[in-house]
Amino acid sequence: MTTLLVSGFLFLHGLLHLAVWLPHEGSARAFDPRRSWALAAAGVPQTREVGRAALGLAAMAAALYVIAGAATAAHSPEWPAAAVLAACSGLLLKGLWFNPWLSLGVLLDMGVVAAVAAGWPASLY
Repeated sequence: MTTLLVSGFLFLHGLLHLAVWLPHEGSARAFDPRRSWALAAAGVPQTREVGRAALGLAAMAAALYVIAGAATAAHSPEWPAAAVLAACSGLLLKGLWFNPWLSLGVLLDMGVVAAVAAGWPASLY
C-alpha cells in the first residue's frame, strides 16, 4: 500500500508540473511562465525563449518524477536518486520562475528531498 501511495504521489506531482507550465490559451493564469524574476535581474531579455526554457525544465522535472514513480512501483533501488533529481529540478524551476502561487510545489519538492534523506518510508528501502 505504501508503495502505491508513494508511486502515485510521484506520478501526480510530476504530471502537475506539465499542467502548470504548459501554455493555456484564453484562460486566466496566476503567473506568467514566460517571465522569470531571476533571469530578468540577471539582464536576460524576457522573450519567448525564456518561456520555452521554463517549459523544458518543467518537462524534465515531470519526466524525472514519472521515472521515480515507475522505479518506486517496480521496487527499484534507484528510485531515491530519481526522486531527488526530480525534486531538485522542480526546485530550480520554481526558484527561477518563482511566484507565491507555486509555494505548495516548493514545499512538496522539499518534502521529497527530506523524505529521501530521512529514509522515509522505511518499507521502500
